[in-house]
Amino acid sequence: MSADTPERTSRPSVTPKRISIPPPRPSHEPAEPGIVVTGICGRLGRRLCRALHRETRVIGIDRRAFPDKPKDVEHWPVDLRRKKTQDVFRPGQRGGVAVAAVVHLGVMHDPRASEADHHSWNVAAFTKLLDYVAQYRIAKLIVLSTSTVYGPQPDNPQFLTEEAPLLGGLGFAEIRDLIEVDMLAQSFFWKHPETETVVLRPVHILGSVHNAPSNYLRLPVVPTLLGFDPMVQVIHEDDVVHAIRLALRPGVKGIFNVAGPDPVPLSHLIKTLGKPTVPIPHFAKGVMRRLYSLRLTDFPAPELDHLKYVCMVDDRRAREELGYSPRRSLEETVRAVEAI
Repeated sequence: MSADTPERTSRPSVTPKRISIPPPRPSHEPAEPGIVVTGICGRLGRRLCRALHRETRVIGIDRRAFPDKPKDVEHWPVDLRRKKTQDVFRPGQRGGVAVAAVVHLGVMHDPRASEADHHSWNVAAFTKLLDYVAQYRIAKLIVLSTSTVYGPQPDNPQFLTEEAPLLGGLGFAEIRDLIEVDMLAQSFFWKHPETETVVLRPVHILGSVHNAPSNYLRLPVVPTLLGFDPMVQVIHEDDVVHAIRLALRPGVKGIFNVAGPDPVPLSHLIKTLGKPTVPIPHFAKGVMRRLYSLRLTDFPAPELDHLKYVCMVDDRRAREELGYSPRRSLEETVRAVEAI
């Protein structure tokens, strides 16, 4: 043995101490629960998306394309009526995500669509969505309804509360499915108290949206009813987004009328835009119906009742319980229809 080789000595055997090794960490932390927005590719949906995505995870459901989608927003191009929609709500399965809240904007308002299409898209699709909210115990559901569910009536009180009957379908068949969506949401509220259900009923929304009030004020010559100048309420699309964000807060639930600036005569809105008007007799509804059927106008004849009768809402509940108040002035709200 070399002198440089250390001598081996016998040592008592020692049982090595067992060390607890933590499991390997995943490459990325689980994603935070997201807010699902149906109809996210619509003009209002995109505005809500831009307001929310910097604060929280946003998942959009809309069969339409979303070319200007923010990079951190997830878009599921699926039809709400299809079974694949359920995959959005299955956390950890087939790409599904945990969902903290659902904001339902995916309602068809096209008066030219058939009654069958309206019912299938609005009522049948919403019923499926409610099933998913209940099955996966989603904590919050916000449904954007409309104050037009009350309907313009000659005997309406000056301001309608949330308890007023929904009579909008009496003279406007195309709105009956929107009333049914509103009532389905109310029923869900009572059947599933574990979900904070919020129904928002905004007044006439003005802005880049393509709805009847905005399209009406965009006309080069605005028709009015001879001898009528009703008081009206309008709201800026950004104030609707503001109300939705307030409704997302924990603890908020119930039905809320949402209004914009103080009511004004219809003539004041038109004057703000500097548009010429053409008074038509109130018995011209048949003529308007004929023009609409020939696609010579995009203004449905039943909408003439909004130029004749009052349909204004009391929004005190939203102001007191939501802490809501409009941020846009009347002039900003009316002129928003020009921003398209």
